[in-house]
Amino acid sequence: MAKTDYPITQAVRFLREQHIDFTPHLYDYVERGGTAHSAQCLGVEEHCVIKTIVLQNEKKQGLIVLMHGDKQISTRNLARQLNMKHIDPADPNQANKWTGYLVGGTSPFGSKTALPVFVERSIWDLPLIYINGGKRGFLVSLSPNALHSLQAQSVDVATE
Repeated sequence: MAKTDYPITQAVRFLREQHIDFTPHLYDYVERGGTAHSAQCLGVEEHCVIKTIVLQNEKKQGLIVLMHGDKQISTRNLARQLNMKHIDPADPNQANKWTGYLVGGTSPFGSKTALPVFVERSIWDLPLIYINGGKRGFLVSLSPNALHSLQAQSVDVATE
């Protein structure tokens, strides 16, 4: 793909600044299509498509959890592992303020505010992940090792 064939988002700028190799993938975004839709469009397993979920704790402090597309997050287990009282999904407007991205286009790379990032432990074992590139309908594939650039911590919070 030529450089002009995909959007130059804050996530792309971050990846370039960190010298992280990635491959861009555009697809037709569908409202509420989720990772099942993007995986189908790209012809990859939904398990390898990683969701970027913005959450907040009881003090209204933000955090990001990266989760397999075919799994859910146990916020109760996450709160226990992080020694917090409770964790809930962030309001979409608040998530946008923290990250600079719209819901459906949120990337962990290049956020406006540096939020702590937590990665479901089994993601590290994948050979390649597909994660949002900072715009709806735009994923980037890269090595899970790229997540080290976020100082990401491992957690075990996946549910079916």
